[in-house]
Amino acid sequence: MAGLSADRPSEVVLAARVAREFYLEGTSKVDIAGRLGISRFRVARLLDAARESGMVRIEIGWPGGMLNAALSAELCAAYGLRHAFVFNFPDDDEVPLRQRLGEATGQALMDLISPGDVLGLSWSRTLSGLAASLTRLPPCPIVQLTGAVPPPDGRDLLELVRSVARVSGGPAHVFYAPMLVSDAATAEAIKRQSDIAEAFALVPSVTIAVVSAGAWEKGLSTIYDAITPSERSALASLGVTAELAGVFIGDDGRPVATPLDSRMIVTPGPALARIPFVLSVAFGVAKTSAVSAAIRGGLVHGLVTHSSLARSLLDVAGTSAQARRGTGAGWRDREPGTGSPSR
Repeated sequence: MAGLSADRPSEVVLAARVAREFYLEGTSKVDIAGRLGISRFRVARLLDAARESGMVRIEIGWPGGMLNAALSAELCAAYGLRHAFVFNFPDDDEVPLRQRLGEATGQALMDLISPGDVLGLSWSRTLSGLAASLTRLPPCPIVQLTGAVPPPDGRDLLELVRSVARVSGGPAHVFYAPMLVSDAATAEAIKRQSDIAEAFALVPSVTIAVVSAGAWEKGLSTIYDAITPSERSALASLGVTAELAGVFIGDDGRPVATPLDSRMIVTPGPALARIPFVLSVAFGVAKTSAVSAAIRGGLVHGLVTHSSLARSLLDVAGTSAQARRGTGAGWRDREPGTGSPSR
């Protein structure tokens, strides 16, 4: 059956009857065939025709609330993410959007974390709202993964980690330090401090981390905004297009070695890549390339975002799919974080 035509109104009506019984009344194809005196194969063809013609339109969604279940599922499928949470938050005002996504990340975290997990948290303006929505967590250790930017009074990050730990009842491994210092010698001295050394020693035990993605542009990365114009240009010339929890990455999502690395108080890229599940929060369509790169590089396994950025990411995935059809291979044909084809 090629489809439904107005020239055959009896077939159109029959398709409508079949579709109504199958989709609205939950009747099986075999029972529909018996009632209407047609074969179950014809029932299947009529259902296909009803969908192809637009008579039947299927929407996936969660009634009420702000979670866009359809976009979330589509994003998982397009990028191979283990989890995606897309919310229908408006883009009209940056600060409320950042706050809403921080709170939404807290809701997602409560759903994902289990007893026995070790939670890692990085510094981010967006994540400052995370603790506000937490009502329960298993009693797991909380590990600080980075220093803070801008140079600390340190209250935001320390208070975030401690607030999450208060909800869970687990120990908080926190430290007071900036994310970026003036020279390598100072960074090394800071890392030797007992509280910082203790926190970083626990990073290999972290099973789930929550981080924020930044694009290498003004206003889209706190690190970008904190360094000099010449330093920004130097990193861009090395191929840096984004940063994730203080780890600089290129278009392919792989960590990029930079002169700033020795001055950073952060979990190094290789250690971040070994964390089994990294949940990133991101907002703003301008970060599309940065988020896509972090996923392609295998550094991000889950995403909390809003609908306009999700749709932009899907556009990028569609473009990539077209390119793959032209070359016969692409990033989804490869193991995350490697250059090898998946087996």
